[in-house]
Amino acid sequence: MRVLISTIVSLLVTVSQVLASGGGGGEPVSILMILFFGFGALILVFQLFPAVVLFIGMVKGLISSAKKTTNEAEAGSSDNKS
Repeated sequence: MRVLISTIVSLLVTVSQVLASGGGGGEPVSILMILFFGFGALILVFQLFPAVVLFIGMVKGLISSAKKTTNEAEAGSSDNKS
């Protein structure tokens, strides 16, 4: 237990020093970096379209099945009254 605690403390001290260093100035943005992030954004956007279509289809299916069960219930209740 003592070894585990000392290991965690030493890692926290080292990580906090690295995070506090700052690194000076910002790196210049290259065209490859812009293309990389743009490609990632395109992947997200193109996966959003099928997700929206699937979600709309599920909602339509839920609504139509709810209407179907209410129509069947009304038809069944009218048959019993006759």
